[in-house]
Amino acid sequence: MPKMDPSLNVLGEALQPCSQNPLTGFFRNGCCDTSDQDAGSHTVCAVMTAEFLAYSKYVGNDLSTPMPAYGFAGLKPGDRWCLCAGRFLQAHDEGCAPKVHLEATHKRALEIVPLEVLRLYAADVSQT
Repeated sequence: MPKMDPSLNVLGEALQPCSQNPLTGFFRNGCCDTSDQDAGSHTVCAVMTAEFLAYSKYVGNDLSTPMPAYGFAGLKPGDRWCLCAGRFLQAHDEGCAPKVHLEATHKRALEIVPLEVLRLYAADVSQT
């Protein structure tokens, strides 16, 4: 098993869980933990929206269709998911980025997405 990077968020604090249901994360531990093995940098804890799910499907990553063979029920609006940082930035550039939970977004996301951009989409803390 690959060695995980330290579990720190973009605010420099302990990384908070993103989602247990659906179970998310590169390591499928509910957190947006990462390592050098995570080529996609699944580090942004995003809140799915219908608009973003449609966009993701359009650009080739269908996150909404269930894939039972992989134990994947498909995502729906409101689900939290560890999204690839590059896909988040692409969605931002296209004007359809989802909200993010900064406390649950891994600091390695900052290698791809500036903190100022992540803050634009910060979800209300009371919703976490």
